[in-house]
Amino acid sequence: MKRIYIKAFNALKKMGVPVYEHHDDNGNFSISAEEPESYKWANYYPEYSVWGGENTNPVLDATLRKFGLHAEWINPGRLAVYD
Repeated sequence: MKRIYIKAFNALKKMGVPVYEHHDDNGNFSISAEEPESYKWANYYPEYSVWGGENTNPVLDATLRKFGLHAEWINPGRLAVYD
């Protein structure tokens, strides 16, 4: 992973976000939406979210932006992180 991804990965992991390396995404990482604690960070179905219709936690978004990154849904179980 690039240095910026490593920094973001470590920061999110420290916060409790279920992150993991996904080798098919050109050296970046992913966020799981299928772990038991994932509901605190991401929910594919925004009508069931607690973040005002958004499907990712604003703290997660702000942390990624701090590193110049963003997350995109790949499927309902995984967000991929990109610059």
